Amino acid sequence: MRKAELLMAVVMGLFSIGLMWKSTELPIGWIPGSGPGGGAFPFWLAAGMLVCCIVILIRWFAGTSPFSKSKEIYMDDFAIKNFVLVAGALAVMIGLIHVVGVYVSVPLFLIYYIRFLGKHSWTIAGSLAVGTPIFTFFFFEIALKISLPKGYTEPAFYPLFDIFL
Repeated sequence: MRKAELLMAVVMGLFSIGLMWKSTELPIGWIPGSGPGGGAFPFWLAAGMLVCCIVILIRWFAGTSPFSKSKEIYMDDFAIKNFVLVAGALAVMIGLIHVVGVYVSVPLFLIYYIRFLGKHSWTIAGSLAVGTPIFTFFFFEIALKISLPKGYTEPAFYPLFDIFL
């Protein structure tokens, strides 16, 4: 665990710096009348990730986190099985984005993850599977004017665009 925590903090920190560097090819600030620049969200999310990596490294060197003291193996058989189940589902979700769009693929993933892997109730899974795409739609499409992929479901969104845009 100790080595894995250090390795991941360093790798993710370097990845964050790379993302921040690449994001500056586009405007990272607010563009009047248009919204955030194309590089704004990638830049600031990567900056936040870099801050988290730095905090992890500080805690690792200070020996204050449980993982920095652990001598246990990083992934046992149970962890590997769960990793494969989640990574496979994410791969399917990403593949579905181009076919049915974000607003269908994300709820399907959430139902699989929350209800079937997490064994939570249908009420919780259904609420999040319905609420997340609604919030995402209004946040990205309406507030920020950033269009997300909709695949074959795009015509279903035309009435909403007529109402809100």
